[in-house]
Amino acid sequence: MRKFIAVAIAAALVLAGCQTQDPYTGEQKTSHATRGAIFGALGGAAIGALTNTSSGKQAARNALIGAGIGALAGGAVGGYMDNQEARLRERLRDAGVKVRREGNNIVLEMASDITFPVNGDQVNPQFYRTLAAVGEVLNEFNRTTIQVSGHTDSTGDDRYNLDLSQRRANAVAYILQQNGVMPQRMYVQGFGEQYPVASNATVPGRARNRRVEIQIIPLTS
Repeated sequence: MRKFIAVAIAAALVLAGCQTQDPYTGEQKTSHATRGAIFGALGGAAIGALTNTSSGKQAARNALIGAGIGALAGGAVGGYMDNQEARLRERLRDAGVKVRREGNNIVLEMASDITFPVNGDQVNPQFYRTLAAVGEVLNEFNRTTIQVSGHTDSTGDDRYNLDLSQRRANAVAYILQQNGVMPQRMYVQGFGEQYPVASNATVPGRARNRRVEIQIIPLTS
């Protein structure tokens, strides 16, 4: 069930993260301190998820609270997200990532033609540095939950598109985790062709619809 995917992907990412390959050097590396911290936080994540199984986003929120991350209150929310948005725009300048604001949420839109090979689910090596920059800002502003969502255009089989969008969202989440983002903050889901942002009747429109989005949501009291 997709509503449990926040905790499921957290567990999978932690296990994979026990030993990871540096994308630049190819070296296998393990951080015992980080691994211990993440396993400890996952205990809070599991408890938090059990308190509300109706929403993956709520489960991620509960997980952060269970891990001891303090919520933002009142007027502090807007300023916190303003600062994070400015930092993201600075770090992602000329990276091909669209940064947009939706209320107090921040959405990063990553077109598939720069993120993945055609019909592939492995992130292009040249895009690793961009995701590393995103991870750095997410770690700096850690009082947020993160929805990583995959999307496709309407061409091809519906079930294939749904599966591809899930695998691509998982791939982006995995690299964020490799760059230190706590997996219990992430709610990862593929939506296939359900939510286009442009017309599927045109080539440019279909290109826009093939994307992964990272929505950054403030943790509020």
